[in-house]
Amino acid sequence: MRKFLLPLLLLFIFISESIFVELFPVGLLDDARIIVPRFLMITLLFLTIYGPKKYGIIYSFIFGLLFDIVYTEIIGIYLFIFPLVSYIVSKLMKILQTNIVIVSLVTILGVILLEMGVYEMNFLIHQTSMDFSSFVSLRLIPTVIFNLVITCIVAYPLKKHFENLVTSLDV
Repeated sequence: MRKFLLPLLLLFIFISESIFVELFPVGLLDDARIIVPRFLMITLLFLTIYGPKKYGIIYSFIFGLLFDIVYTEIIGIYLFIFPLVSYIVSKLMKILQTNIVIVSLVTILGVILLEMGVYEMNFLIHQTSMDFSSFVSLRLIPTVIFNLVITCIVAYPLKKHFENLVTSLDV
């Protein structure tokens, strides 16, 4: 039963992103700003850092494909970017300390890489007409601030959960 806990947790977080988007009061900000919750990416990065790195990258592939199937018109953008960001973060953490502050900042860096990668891919295939400065001011900054707050809230529970996962797997 314990082996199903991680996939169920990630599936719950995957579903909670879309529920959050539906329930988040749009009128809270002006209509031009876009906030994208990246709960799944934050969790995948914490899994990559504190859990088995192999699990983090494999689940990044799986949920990147699932994300593409459910939310996008083009298969491959998130399938490519989720594991790439997880891999970059895993290599970056080999040279940095794994205290919770550094991990949170690196996780936000991962969210920035994800957002910029998705924007660039959509820009290259002409799925968006937003210029880069508009993207930064209207989407990237609000998304980073929001996800930083979420990361500060969930960092310690995720750290403990994935450390316990490693202990139970004897990795």
